[in-house]
Parts: sequence; structure tokens; C-alpha cells
Amino acid sequence: MVTFHAFLGCSLDGYIAGPNNELDWLTAFDATGYDEFFASVDAMAMGRHTYDVMREMAPEYYRGMPIHVLSGSLPTGPQPDMGESPITVHADVPSLRAAIDGTDVRRVYADGGRTVQGLIATGLLADLTVTRVPVLIGTGIPLFGPEPGPLRPQLVDSFATEQGAVQSTYRFVTPEE
Repeated sequence: MVTFHAFLGCSLDGYIAGPNNELDWLTAFDATGYDEFFASVDAMAMGRHTYDVMREMAPEYYRGMPIHVLSGSLPTGPQPDMGESPITVHADVPSLRAAIDGTDVRRVYADGGRTVQGLIATGLLADLTVTRVPVLIGTGIPLFGPEPGPLRPQLVDSFATEQGAVQSTYRFVTPEE
């Protein structure tokens, strides 16, 4: 069974990136457990916007991890690699799931605001780890958009890092449970 997991950082005022995709205010915070989380997943799922930004800013960031891009504007199927990571484009979440089902992929890292929002809306996100850093950026790309009604994920863990960030992990009930 494939499960989707998100690990995101955001500003104190709820933004995952600045208005021009700036991340420097976020990358100054390290001891977040990202490397351990990254080692626990088999593949990535991200939206077109995150894909475009990361392809330009840090194409080697995902260290050869297979990346599945959700896009309604790119041609579906295999694309040129991003760094060492193979890229496959899917039109939507159902086609992504169909492509992954029956493979060795069990845990998928969901990255990017709209992708995480879409997985929450479809009930497929298993858990979300949010590291809220003590920085106010004022505007940018919000962590959450409109949701399909009140959702009440279960708090699994929460702690403060030495740098003053607060990391919380929430569990969602998925259809397979």
C-alpha cells in the first residue's frame, strides 16, 4: 500500500516560500530531522510549481530520488532527469497512484503547497510534519489554501528545536484505514 507523507517548513505567519520563491529565511534552520525523513521515503510527488523552482534552484537536491510531478500542462510520462532524479509527469493524483501501485514504492514524500493541499483534499495524506520557524515574512506562498471543510488531524508529536522552531507532526485518517 502506497502512503503519502509531507515534511514542510513555514514561517511563523504561515508561508512556505516568499513571494518570489525565496527560501533563504527557511534554510537557515537546520536540525529539523529532514535527512531522517528523506531516508524513509521511496519517491517524491510534487506539483509543477515546485518542480520548476527546484529544477532551477537546486536540481541535485533530491539525490537521485524518483520524482513524480503533478501537472496539467506538461506532457505526461517520463521527462529529462532533474540532476540524477528520474522524472515522470502525471496529470492528476489518481494517475500518479495508478502508476505507483504495483511497484516497490511504499512511502511517497509529498512536496509543495498545492500537492499537499490536493492530497489532504482527496484524503490520501497520511501525515504532515510542519516546522514553523520564528520568522515573519509578511507575504508569500501560503502553507494551506481552501480546505474541503473542517479537518481534525491527530497531533502525534510536537517539540521546539534549539533554533526556536516548533516542529509538529499530524496524522490524517486515510481511506485505506
